[in-house]
Amino acid sequence: MDKSHRQLLIHIGLFVITFITTTLAGAEWMYSKMLLWVEDDLLMSWSDFVGGMQFSIPFLLILTFHEFGHYFMARYHKVAVTLPYYIPLWLGFLLIPSFGTMGAMIRIKQPILRLKHYFDIGIAGPLAGFVVAVMVIWFGFTHLPEPEYIFQIHPEYEQYGLDYADHVYEGEEMVTFKFGDNLLFWLMENYVADPERIPHPNEIIHYPYILAGYLALFFTALNLLPIGQLDGGHILFGMVGAKWHQRVSKSIFIAFLFYASLGWTTINDLQDGSLESSLDFLFVMAIHIYLLYVSAFSLFEKKQDRLLFAVVLFTAQFLINYVFQIEGYPGWLLFGVVLGRYIGVKHPPVLYNTPLTLERKILGWIALIVFILCFSPEPFILEVLE
Repeated sequence: MDKSHRQLLIHIGLFVITFITTTLAGAEWMYSKMLLWVEDDLLMSWSDFVGGMQFSIPFLLILTFHEFGHYFMARYHKVAVTLPYYIPLWLGFLLIPSFGTMGAMIRIKQPILRLKHYFDIGIAGPLAGFVVAVMVIWFGFTHLPEPEYIFQIHPEYEQYGLDYADHVYEGEEMVTFKFGDNLLFWLMENYVADPERIPHPNEIIHYPYILAGYLALFFTALNLLPIGQLDGGHILFGMVGAKWHQRVSKSIFIAFLFYASLGWTTINDLQDGSLESSLDFLFVMAIHIYLLYVSAFSLFEKKQDRLLFAVVLFTAQFLINYVFQIEGYPGWLLFGVVLGRYIGVKHPPVLYNTPLTLERKILGWIALIVFILCFSPEPFILEVLE
């Protein structure tokens, strides 16, 4: 077997594994069942697994259109590129819900020499995936089951009738999970869906097409952030050129980091006044500053500059939270670390900087609209009710 066939088998194998892991994840979210280490009534059955394909098929369809948008555009411009590598990630063996994948990626195998090629390859994926995502979400909201559907998942809710939300989300140390708002979902809920059938926010995870669509929007928004070598970064690079890309990319990244961990470490952590409380505060503060330091890896070459940046940013966050009681979304900080440490906020140069045509610039503005429609400041909300 030659090298090209072995490589093709790797791509196919990763896709098959990712299909299995996303199907498992879909069944976990839809039916609140697990594959391992649980009691019999919570154990996933074969029918549950098959039902999970209602999530995995539309989700991977969106992901595949996204990646092949990049792939075919690269081939169109005669840029050497690999087929998509799907990345499986299933945490059910730890009894931790997951989405079954970390997405997919293609690898560009040669330098890209033209500005328009970066732009075209960068924008093709998000736009292709977004079109399919809108169709999946539209189908999900126009084919909502009767409200009583939730009783199939949670038969214990039936005793309260359709007013179950007034009763079931109360209890000591109860954990609830829901999705944050984005503009596209708001439009669907208010202008497309039957208002009598819209699920409670805490139960939307049991609706596979809406779940798949929401996650697709989340990943699309991440990719369209106008930072570094993300798809949005490529689009920004094509729209404004290298000089302004560096300024805008760095500014947005710093603002992103600032919002991400705003309110993570606060004065309230010191109200106890005990030694144990003070040590806990210092420990959390050290982690906070360290993560900001790591995130600043591609902003500053010198270690002392990165450390100074992290301390100054932390201090500003601490003071603003103290004065205005504003909180960000700490969940973004992990992505900030990945972005700043491994992906980077700079963009490689190109040999030919021919300005974009008007048609491409219009597509760039459309991509910005897509980002606004998809982005949620708090995409996943985990609450502990006391």
